[in-house]
This record gives sequence, structure tokens and C-alpha cells, in this order.
Amino acid sequence: MPSSAEPRIAWASYPYDGAVVLVTGGGSGIGRATAGAFLEQGARVAVAGRRGEQLRETVGIDPEAESCVVVADLATATGVQACVRAVVERWGRLDIVIANAGLSEPGTIDHLDEAAWSRMRSINLDGLILLAREVVPWLRRSRGTFLAMSSVAGFGGDWNQAGYNATKGAVNALVQSMALDLGRDGVRVNAIAPAFTATRLTQERLDDADFHRALLDRLALDRPAVPEDVARAALFLASPDAAYLTGVILPVDGGTTASTGTPRPIG
Repeated sequence: MPSSAEPRIAWASYPYDGAVVLVTGGGSGIGRATAGAFLEQGARVAVAGRRGEQLRETVGIDPEAESCVVVADLATATGVQACVRAVVERWGRLDIVIANAGLSEPGTIDHLDEAAWSRMRSINLDGLILLAREVVPWLRRSRGTFLAMSSVAGFGGDWNQAGYNATKGAVNALVQSMALDLGRDGVRVNAIAPAFTATRLTQERLDDADFHRALLDRLALDRPAVPEDVARAALFLASPDAAYLTGVILPVDGGTTASTGTPRPIG
């Protein structure tokens, strides 16, 4: 959560005063920025994940009455149930759920061992299904919003990312199916699909000059995303301004998916 001396994440103001928001994977990167963005807008935000210290850093100086930390393994049914129960017992409702927990492990299909595939599937897909199943009854009551964090990797293939791409493609299809099933209940279901985003976990790759140069060759806006770029999109998609948007997979990608893959002209 930014201090009062730091600039706000969003220029716009949204009517989130008192809304109850659950952000999974809220300990760092996109999850931390998203939680901070909703806190700035007056929401009550629960951040969930496995690392309590990082989650507490996310809510930081925010008043305890407006935030809470839930330490849970969100790849298990018991962990998801305990997480949702803790939020509902705290505030009595759920208005917005942001399923941000995710994992990427590189590997071509012939090097995708069972352990790596199981880890990615359990967090990126199985955990998402468990979470959705648990929160939908509460979102029906509030006519709320479910927002999944997907990836541009769900739109096509990447070199050396067979398992990750498979899970994110499944996430996109799941979001669209949920949107169809829940629309008449007043529940909107969307996803954000970021491209490569600069975080603590990706900094080592960005420090590689060759990789950084090749990455910029794919970005119309000539810079990688930062977590705040994604958080601002989440604020919009969950807001009344997006009231007629459901089943949308929104690329937040600096123009990555606008390209056919042809390299940028030289000179």
C-alpha cells in the first residue's frame, strides 16, 4: 500500500467505499499493486496467500479495520474454504474477487515433468476453479464481480512454456463459460491478460540485456508493464463503468498482441 507521500495508483476515482475485495496471491507484484489500488479507493481488502510476512507488507500502513491478511494454501480445497470463510466472517459479504495467484515454470512438452505440471495446474487452474466454486454463492448475493488474472500466454504459444500456456488458455475458456452461466444472476466474470510485467521475480530476466532488447521488439509502447498498469485495469473492470462487460479477456500488454510477430523495423 503506498504511503500518503506517494502518488496514487489510479488517476480515476471509483465508488468502492466499503466494498469487500479478496485478492489472492496478494503478497507481491501484480497482486500487491491491485490490493493497494482498491485500498486507495476505499475498499475493504483481504489479501491471501502462503507467505504471511509478504501479505502484511502489502497492507502495510492501512488501518486494520479496512484490511486483513489470510494465510492459506489456495491450491487446496481446505485452504480456499478457510480463506473465504475468514473474509466472510470478518465483513459478512464479498463483492469483488480477484484470482491473482499464479505460477510459471519453463519447459518444452518433452521436458514438462509431472511435478512441474502438477504445480502449475494446481495453482493456475485447479485453485482458480476451487476459488470460483467457493465464492460464487457470495457473489450472487452481492451481484458482484469475479476477475481472473490470466496472461497473453492464454491467447497463443510461447517458446519453452508449454505447460504455462496450457493452463492460461484453460483459464480464458473457464472465465467465458462462467460469464455465460452467471450473467442472469448479476455476476460479471472477466479476466486480465498481462504481457511480461516487471516485478521482483522477473527482474533477473530484465537485467539480461539481450532479453530486454528482444522484449522491447514486441512492445509498441517500448517498455514492459509494471504491476500498477494491471491494477488500474482491475479497478475499471470491477467498477460500474464496466457494467456491460462480462466474458472479456482484456489484454494489458503494451501492444504485444497487436503484432503478428514480425520484428520491429531497424533504424
